[in-house]
Amino acid sequence: MKKPLLQVALDNLSLPDALKTLASVGEKVDIIEIGTILLLAEGKIAVKIIKDKYPNKIILADAKIADAGQIVSKMFFEVGAHLTTVICCADLPTVTGALEVAKTYQGDVQIELTGTWDFQQAAAWKAAGIEQVVYHRSRDAQAAGVGWGAADITKITKLCDMGFKVTITGGITEADLDLFKHLPIYIIIAGRSIRDAADPQQAAESFQKQLARKWENA
Repeated sequence: MKKPLLQVALDNLSLPDALKTLASVGEKVDIIEIGTILLLAEGKIAVKIIKDKYPNKIILADAKIADAGQIVSKMFFEVGAHLTTVICCADLPTVTGALEVAKTYQGDVQIELTGTWDFQQAAAWKAAGIEQVVYHRSRDAQAAGVGWGAADITKITKLCDMGFKVTITGGITEADLDLFKHLPIYIIIAGRSIRDAADPQQAAESFQKQLARKWENA
């Protein structure tokens, strides 16, 4: 199978701190995510500055848009984002509005599966033209000790079978990769496991090697 793309999640509390992280790993990953926390801290200027510094990388603004899909998505696409996210509880017109704007910028929208959602909604997103979803084990769930389980794998498998390009995220480490290597995962997000590593550059390089080994040999 094709190797998943590696995305680093910049949930730093400031832009200078995020840029410090990128100095080590920016050229080692495929996608740079301006995380929700960083967006809230610094705004869309973080997207523009990081895009200007890394023009050859895919830039994702993890906005988790809940309303005003056209207005909010345009804020990020017009400063260089290639991708943005809409939260799964958003109304369908919010989803389609964001997607309409994305296409005018040759970008795309991901549905962020954080919280409550069902496969009837997923079918509606697919019918509306959505191609990408993000299966997310939340930060708070991780903190409460909730690990990856069979129910997660079943849902991710079904999303893949529906034809979605599936991103997985939620405290993923190299040790977790074997859980997913039989699936055609599109993107794997690593945040703290790269960002907070003793050697972030080495951590990113190791992740890339493991993704290639496990998926290309699957």
